[in-house]
Amino acid sequence: MAQLIAAGMKVEIDAILFDKDGTLIDFIYTWGQWSEHLLGEFASQLEARGLPAMEADIASLWGTQHDADGAIVDYDRNGPLAMGTLDDLVAVLAWQGYRAGMSWAEAKLAVQQCRTHADERLNEARAAKALPGVIPFLERCREIGLTLAVVTADETAAAVRQLEWLGLTDYFAACIGTDQVERGKPFPDMVELACGRLSLDPARVAVIGDTNGDMKMAKLAGAAAGIGIAVIAADGADRGAKLPDADAIIVSMSELALANEPC
Repeated sequence: MAQLIAAGMKVEIDAILFDKDGTLIDFIYTWGQWSEHLLGEFASQLEARGLPAMEADIASLWGTQHDADGAIVDYDRNGPLAMGTLDDLVAVLAWQGYRAGMSWAEAKLAVQQCRTHADERLNEARAAKALPGVIPFLERCREIGLTLAVVTADETAAAVRQLEWLGLTDYFAACIGTDQVERGKPFPDMVELACGRLSLDPARVAVIGDTNGDMKMAKLAGAAAGIGIAVIAADGADRGAKLPDADAIIVSMSELALANEPC
C-alpha cells in the first residue's frame, strides 16, 4: 500500500496512470515540431494547387500560441492539439482543405500525406524529452512497487516509440493509446481498460495529466484522484483555472511525494 501526497492531499493508491504529452514528455518539443511540419506541408500543397491559403488563423485551428516567426511556443491544454486524437486533427485540417477548394476526398488524401511527412520528420529527429521531475518520480514509484501505466490520446505505437526514445518503457506495465478504446478522453474507457488489464480497482488508482479531459476521465472512471499539472505561463497567468475537475494541482512532478503505508 502506498500513499500519494499532492498539494496537501493524501490518497492511498496501488497504481498511477499517466497521460503522456505534457505530463511525461515535453508537449511543445514533440508536437510543436510535428505540427509545424504538418502545417508547413499542407500550406505547400495548397500553394501547389493554386488554392488560397487557409482562411482560419492557425492558433484557432489547433489551440496554439506562436512567436513572431510562427514557431509554436505554447498551447491550450483544453484545445484540439492537446486533447484531440490524430483523427480529430486530420478532420480539422481536411475541413480547411475543403474550404480552400479541394473535394473532401482530395482534402483527406492531402492531409494524410502531410501527416506521413510530419511523422517521418518527427521520427528522424526522435523529438522527445522528459519533463523536469518525471524520471526521479518514476524511480521512486518503482522503488515502492507501484504499478504504473500510460493512458494517452496518442496512438499506441507512436506513444511506445516516444517512450522508447527516452528509455522509459520499462517503468510501465501497460501503454493504452486512444486506438485501443471506442471512446477517448474525457470518457473513462482508457482508465477502465488499463485497470481491467492490470487487475486494478479504479478507486485505488490516481490519474496524472495536464488537461481537464484527463481529470474528467479520472472522475468518470471512479479513480481515487485526478492530479492536474498546471504550468505557469510566461506572463505569470495561473493555468489552474483550466483544471476545474482536478482533485489537486501541481506545477511539476517534483512536488509529488510517496510514502509507504503498512498493510
